[in-house]
Amino acid sequence: MADALLALVLEGKKTATCWAAVQGLKGSELGARYVVLDGAAKPRAVIESTELVQRRFDEVDPTFAAEEGEGDLSRAHWATVHEDCFTREGTYAPDMLLWCERFRLVEIIGEGADQ
Repeated sequence: MADALLALVLEGKKTATCWAAVQGLKGSELGARYVVLDGAAKPRAVIESTELVQRRFDEVDPTFAAEEGEGDLSRAHWATVHEDCFTREGTYAPDMLLWCERFRLVEIIGEGADQ
């Protein structure tokens, strides 16, 4: 899954992510830059956090869902995939709080980077 999500970031299709607020900020901070690893734990990109807000699961709007870049980009697809994920984690509730983060791609590292 890491490689599939990384590919979406590198293509510019994925510019947002979210996680259960009960997990804390997980080191995220507005304006911070992060190295994104591939499935083999190799650095592949640098992203910068451009927005970091809390939002309830049932309040995630279609724009944010599309910015996550997955599937058909619909809110319905986003909800199904994320409900499944959060259920596996044991954190799902329709009104659960999420950290919703938007980011921008700063640099591609390694294969695919401009030389």
